[in-house]
Amino acid sequence: MALMREVTDRVILPRYRNLGAQDIEDKGGNDPVTIADRESEAMLREGLARLADLPVVGEEGVHANPTQRRHLSGDCWIVDPIDGTRNFASGQPPFGILIARAEGGVARSGWIFDCLTGRFCAAHEGHGAFVDGERIAARGTGEKPPVAAISLIFMDEAKRAATIEHICPHYRLTDIPYCAAEQYPRLALSTNDVSIFERTLAWDHAAGVLWLNEAGGRAARPDGSPYRVDGDEYGGLIGAASPDLWDDLAARLAALPA
Repeated sequence: MALMREVTDRVILPRYRNLGAQDIEDKGGNDPVTIADRESEAMLREGLARLADLPVVGEEGVHANPTQRRHLSGDCWIVDPIDGTRNFASGQPPFGILIARAEGGVARSGWIFDCLTGRFCAAHEGHGAFVDGERIAARGTGEKPPVAAISLIFMDEAKRAATIEHICPHYRLTDIPYCAAEQYPRLALSTNDVSIFERTLAWDHAAGVLWLNEAGGRAARPDGSPYRVDGDEYGGLIGAASPDLWDDLAARLAALPA
């Protein structure tokens, strides 16, 4: 928490709503990166090395050198230096920092920090999920129909159309925050009931999947298999405030026309 706060205060917030055109680049496919992303990742790498000398698999490091992905199958740190860069670059919330520690392709610890509010979520495998030091239990909204944040961005055209026709009508749709550091807490803190993710990059999902599962919700691949940080980056993922909500959405997805 101290490291994430320090990086936020020294690197991220001084750049918030203070970026010039020269400070923002497009990595391709409307995927921005800012000078703050790179500075944040460099500082996180240095700080994490003091905690445990493990390879760091960071979003910006992998973009520069894709071979770094090989470390995801071993012991490593996984870092998203600014999750929600699109929001950050446009001067809008939410955005945060995501860190996970993985062993053998599985996240064992995860931390989620909201840079603007200071909310700090933490989880360790088998030891529960916490928000600002208090253990929490996932809870849904209780609404009928359930509240769903469904990301259609990375679906192919056929899957997007099928999801809109056969899945969306069964839920009250709400916005997606373009920020996993916000979406996972929403699923446990009675803001959203379910979410669908198509792209499942490790730095976006490792910490959140562990945290939601430890809170008593459920996050897993649509076929029910566990999420692995070294798995398919486009394998799809369902997150839900409870196992029952997860089961219902998974059944609907399984019934989609081929």
